[in-house]
Amino acid sequence: MSESMERAHETIEEHAHHSDPWARGVAILVSVLAAVLALSEIGGKAAQNAYLTHHVALSNDWAFYQAKNLRSVVRTSEADLLASLPNAADPAIMARIKEAKDYSARMRDDPQGGEGMKQLADKASAEEADRDVAEHRYHSYEYAVGALEIAIVLASVSIVTRMRALTFGAGAIGVLAAAGALAVAMHLL
Repeated sequence: MSESMERAHETIEEHAHHSDPWARGVAILVSVLAAVLALSEIGGKAAQNAYLTHHVALSNDWAFYQAKNLRSVVRTSEADLLASLPNAADPAIMARIKEAKDYSARMRDDPQGGEGMKQLADKASAEEADRDVAEHRYHSYEYAVGALEIAIVLASVSIVTRMRALTFGAGAIGVLAAAGALAVAMHLL
C-alpha cells in the first residue's frame, strides 16, 4: 500500500473516531426534517387531488343543474304557449299542458329519482363544502412544507457557520411544522 493511501486511511479513521457529535446531531436533525417534509408533501398532494376531484364533481353538478333548468324553462314555456291557444280547453291540449307542467316540476324537484334541481343544488353544496375543506388542508400542508424547508436550510447553515442557535431555531421550526402537518393529517386543523 502506498504511503499516501495509508495517510488517507489514517485520516479517515481519525476523523471517524473524533468527529463532532454536534455535527452528527445536526445531520440526524436534517434527516428527520427531510422525512417529515416528504410525508407532508405526500399529504399535500393528496389534499390537492381531493380538491380537484371535488371541484370537478361540483362543476358537473352545476352543469347538470343548468341543463335541468333549461329543460324546465322550455317545458314551462311550452305549457304557457299551449294554454294561450284559443282551443286550450281541448282535452288533448290539456293533456299536453299537464304533461309539460309535470315534466317541468320533475326537473325542479324529483325526490324519487334524486336528480331534480333541488337535489342537485343540495349535492353541489355538499361538494362545495368538501372542496373547501380539501383546499384548506392543501394550503395548511403547503405552510408546513415551507417551514420544513426553511428548517432544513437553517440546520444546514448551522453546520457551516457553527452557530448552534441556528440549529435550535431549525429544530423549533421543524417541530412546529411537523405538529402542524400532523394536526392537518388528523383533521384537527
